[in-house]
Amino acid sequence: MLLSIFLSILSAILLILCFPKPELSFLAWFALVPWLFAIRRQKPITAFVLSYLAGLVFFSGVIYWVNYVTSLGFAILVCYLAFYFALFGLVFSINHKRPAINNLFIIPCLWVVLEYLRSHLFTGFGWALLGYSQYSLLPVIQISDITGAYGVSFLLVMVNVGIFYILNRRSKAGVLCSLFAVLLVLGYGHFRLNQPAEGEGLKVAVVQGNIPQTVKWNPQARDYILEKYSLLTDLAALQEPEIIIWPETSVPGYLEDEPELLEEISDLSEKNPGAYLLVGTPHLGEKGDLYNSATLFWQGEIQQRYDKLHLVPFGEFMPLSSVFSRFSFANLIGDFSPGKDYTVFSLTKTDSQAKFSVLICFEDIFGHLARRFVQRGARLLVNITNDAWFEDSSEPYQHLQASVFRAVENRVSVVRSANTGVSCFISPWGEILSRVSLESGRDVLVEGEKTDTLKIVSKSSFYTAFGDVFAWLCLAAIILFFLPCKRH
Repeated sequence: MLLSIFLSILSAILLILCFPKPELSFLAWFALVPWLFAIRRQKPITAFVLSYLAGLVFFSGVIYWVNYVTSLGFAILVCYLAFYFALFGLVFSINHKRPAINNLFIIPCLWVVLEYLRSHLFTGFGWALLGYSQYSLLPVIQISDITGAYGVSFLLVMVNVGIFYILNRRSKAGVLCSLFAVLLVLGYGHFRLNQPAEGEGLKVAVVQGNIPQTVKWNPQARDYILEKYSLLTDLAALQEPEIIIWPETSVPGYLEDEPELLEEISDLSEKNPGAYLLVGTPHLGEKGDLYNSATLFWQGEIQQRYDKLHLVPFGEFMPLSSVFSRFSFANLIGDFSPGKDYTVFSLTKTDSQAKFSVLICFEDIFGHLARRFVQRGARLLVNITNDAWFEDSSEPYQHLQASVFRAVENRVSVVRSANTGVSCFISPWGEILSRVSLESGRDVLVEGEKTDTLKIVSKSSFYTAFGDVFAWLCLAAIILFFLPCKRH
């Protein structure tokens, strides 16, 4: 039992190391193997407990930064997420004695279904999907334009299961099938990467203010914040971009409800007449509802606004408010309302006339949400976020991983404008083209601006058209596999 506990924790630690920081992504190809050995001969309840332990260790190590905001929320979230590992371990312990060649496909299907459920149930938390660990390995992640990020997770689990069965001396076919799958994915990846890039270019600038969360809403810091963003905007305008983008809630106040503040931003936009200006700001609706919004200016006039659709539970709103409102921490939680429209912005005054949509904060971790914007005509996705809550942790880099997959899945460029980083430009193939950084390479907790030209590709992907059909096929495979057979 002690050995089983050790192996389960070992797998959890290897999985943690796959993600930023330190981002040893190669470990993901065999990180599950010790855990599979730990639960292979256990009773189902023991496998469940061992796997729950692995889940506790993994999620504690990966999303430790949630503790910077709320210790209670961190504990609840980790305990909840660990159940997905426990369910995986339970089913594997019951099923692992079946033919290895069957499990080589069914076990990865199980992992995909659990990741899909985790990304949707209870508003969803699709953070640190196993496939995300490979975000910098471009040939591997190109399959995402068909399968979404789940296809990469499937491949990783398949290789892990294949290694397990080889070490367990049960099947040589496992290695051959896994190797064939890897070669197939790499072949497709190289094919996609070598296709010529077709589409017009759009010159985009992002600014990164690096405003500490401790002063962000301090009234005395208001002029300082506006002056910093104004200076960075003027610097960016020297490169003659077609649009300049500020981070989430970068405007220190209710933009459309404070005349002096609106006038300052309008004047700044009018001073740079050749570029649109997109700013993140809280917004009060006509009925007093509070929205987390992105507002687009052109020559001093407001053109369009997007109100965030997918709010952060226990951050921007209180789920089950009738239950939780009695607790003291409820007073610390925002009272935002969700938006209603999948807004697609148009740059009709520029030469490119490109269309784009905005994903605010963690909206970019939801593949289905990004896909709906692209289906409605967006050919560029913009993620504006404020990760200052999490300081110099691994969170900004884990957040970046999700944006890379949204680019590949939909074959669109992605722009990130983050208050403290990582602000960058991502190609439709998932390549990070450039980022706001110092000469030393540091790109978090620094201020600056960056301009780059992005390719606006007109062709959509299979994933954009059909969504998470791969995850549903995995669910169908599991249902068919476990259906009881009639005996004659």
